[in-house]
Amino acid sequence: MESTRKLVIEQTVIDDDAGAYVIAEIGHNHQGDVRKCKELFRAAHEAGASAVKLQKRDNRSLYTREAYDRPYDNENSFGPTYGKHREALEFGRREYLELQGYARELGITFFATAFDIPSAEFLAQLDMPAYKIASGDIRNLPLLQHVARLGKPVIVSTGGATLEDVERAYQTVRPINRQVALLQCTAGYPAAFEELDLRVITTYRERFDTVVGLSSHDNGIAMAPAAYVLGARIIEKHFTLNRAAKGTDHPFSLEPVGLRKLVRDLQRVRVALGNGEKKVYASEEGPILKMSKKLVAARDLPTGHVLGPEDIALKSPGDGLPPHMLDVIVGRTLLRPLKVDETIQLAALGQGEAA
Repeated sequence: MESTRKLVIEQTVIDDDAGAYVIAEIGHNHQGDVRKCKELFRAAHEAGASAVKLQKRDNRSLYTREAYDRPYDNENSFGPTYGKHREALEFGRREYLELQGYARELGITFFATAFDIPSAEFLAQLDMPAYKIASGDIRNLPLLQHVARLGKPVIVSTGGATLEDVERAYQTVRPINRQVALLQCTAGYPAAFEELDLRVITTYRERFDTVVGLSSHDNGIAMAPAAYVLGARIIEKHFTLNRAAKGTDHPFSLEPVGLRKLVRDLQRVRVALGNGEKKVYASEEGPILKMSKKLVAARDLPTGHVLGPEDIALKSPGDGLPPHMLDVIVGRTLLRPLKVDETIQLAALGQGEAA
């Protein structure tokens, strides 16, 4: 059966043969400032990211009144209550339209996570090219169904979920919309390396006929190339201009230099994997000639001498008969004399003594 492990986002094909699709997760690292968000878009594009992503919440309907009105007085707060804090970071239609235009100008894909159905509808009115479902909504079947029906690619993070939860979410979306991807994720902020469980990528690929990726909250860039080798084709990393900035996500986000190196390493590992065919390259010829061995005379030998193992030495450079031909020449008769260290050539050898 032909694999349907393919996702298409704005003409970019994501499949097993593709390079990594790198999503710079900006979230609310823009701090509610459109100009700063544009700086993040530009920096992500210059670093080589495939897409930038924000988060959209309809805060009044998303949170209980108690949660919305809860005091939120700390160094990362943008408002006196949690609701006010979230509203200060939220962009509306005007900002999204401005950012859409800027993303088109840059030539980078822009979409967002929908945290609730009103937000999904808000994004649908803007004709977003894809939708992200956060780990916290993997059990939110009404949201999954609603987003699936929008007909655009759906990327689902799976942090804090059991395999049963992932299976349920997949079976909810896939019958409605075949354009679905699953991202292995550990919902720690930051995530400990021993909790990343990268082999789950293999588990997902074996169990689900769909694009698999990694949403990684770890500190660093090394895990993304490892994930690519395991078969992840979407890599999502949080992105900031300054890891010391105000906000909870900045400390484990990549700065522009880090994102640039991440993209570079993912491109390198794709090329380095090759196609599984063992080859010999021209670049190897000089070093191998220098390091490899050839068969030479171990001492001065006269014409008519029958070669024994003690008459032959293995020495560099390897510009003569290779050592694997030792058994072929032992027992052969010399047709001319050889000096010590002289390269042994088949033309100088007659038949064996018994012949």
